[in-house]
Amino acid sequence: MYNPVILNFDDSVGKIEPSLQINLTNYQETIRFGCSFARYNQLAAKLNAQLPKQIGTVLMGSGDYHHMSLMLIERLKSQLKPKQQIQVVIFDNHPDNMRYLFGIHCGSWVSYAAKLPFVSHVHVIGITSPDIGVFHAWENRLSPLIKNKLTYWCMDVNVGWAKLLGIQNAFLKFESPNDLIKSFIAEQYQDNSPVYLSIDKDVLSEDVVKTNWDQGKLKPYHLFDVISALNERIIGSDICGEISSFKYASRLKQFLSQLDDQPIIPESLLKTYQSQQHELNLELLSCLSHTNR
Repeated sequence: MYNPVILNFDDSVGKIEPSLQINLTNYQETIRFGCSFARYNQLAAKLNAQLPKQIGTVLMGSGDYHHMSLMLIERLKSQLKPKQQIQVVIFDNHPDNMRYLFGIHCGSWVSYAAKLPFVSHVHVIGITSPDIGVFHAWENRLSPLIKNKLTYWCMDVNVGWAKLLGIQNAFLKFESPNDLIKSFIAEQYQDNSPVYLSIDKDVLSEDVVKTNWDQGKLKPYHLFDVISALNERIIGSDICGEISSFKYASRLKQFLSQLDDQPIIPESLLKTYQSQQHELNLELLSCLSHTNR
């Protein structure tokens, strides 16, 4: 098992030993929430130059940095056999497949992952966000859904609009987290392709941990069950969804953050929330340490 990597954008990840830590706090304003493709590519090149070829689970801080998962998936290409394909499995309360006009952001990166030739399919598990409901349907990028490259595993949201467009098979809706996870694991027993696993902890219920976004209904054991089921197929993984506080200098980012109703984090509770997050990270890392990497 390779050592974890901490991409330290926001000082939200607690001390993990042993680990490789890369200080990226100078990039917080430019990368957090979203950035231009030029800045994304610049940072990706910097990180690829610093990271060893083989790495353990990557922790990147707040879910506001989830778009950096794309870089981690892209770098797997050099490790695959010719024509070999992988699945990308994402725990997230949001689809991360939304339209974004200013480059790439934490809610738009999935469509780019689905475009990668060596990615056979992307699964986003645990969505309860209205982002996939009828009133936000137009914001979803339809191409990966139409091409059967992306599946939403969801609960508690009206997705009837998908049938009108003939893409209902890309929307799998369940009555409970247990039903959702059981069905996903059953489907995965039919596949043996390598998996990249990305965990945004906003998929978890608020009574488990607090994050920078609205949250879902899963419990930690749901994540552990999927990790155990995928086990030796996991060839890369990342964790985000830490909680941190940041005031943007950019008026555009201030506006977009407010538009997305990101909750205000009380400074008096921040350290407590981060401590709870840290304990969960250690459990997740322990579970992931048994995978085949």
